[in-house]
Amino acid sequence: METMKLFSYLLLSTLFWPSLSKPHRLPPTTPNNTIQQYLIPHNTQRSKLGLPPLKWSQKLEKYASWWAHQRQGDCSLIHSNSKFGENLFWGSGQDWKASDAVAVWAQERSYYNYKTNSCAHNKDCLHYTQMVWRQSLKVGCSKVKCECGDTILACVYDPPGNFIGQKPY
Repeated sequence: METMKLFSYLLLSTLFWPSLSKPHRLPPTTPNNTIQQYLIPHNTQRSKLGLPPLKWSQKLEKYASWWAHQRQGDCSLIHSNSKFGENLFWGSGQDWKASDAVAVWAQERSYYNYKTNSCAHNKDCLHYTQMVWRQSLKVGCSKVKCECGDTILACVYDPPGNFIGQKPY
């Protein structure tokens, strides 16, 4: 009986040893082409200013997904007030791509005055300044279809930006 147990143990060990010795990697939750739809326009804006590119963070992606799902019922652009920087986008219907949201934020560049470190009167530019905040090095984003059929996208940045009195770059 002992010999049979030892044989079974050795057989199972041999069969499963390769899977135990190699680290298991889960596939990314977001396809690489979608990640690039977020990263390329972000990093295009950053490269124009000589800033380092943002790197994708699955941790931030998971947080962005969690928060976007919190807004799924009402599709409201309410910030999470977390320790991260955050950009939110709302679009009517479902036909919005990641790059559409980032393009909208990038268009705010025309409202930002670097010299005065301010936005034009009655205009928003803080999505743009978060995109190009020098100290922000990682980003993760997520897109959710709301119950009403519209779309909400969230991008989360670490370290956060948009500190009052500080210029983004």
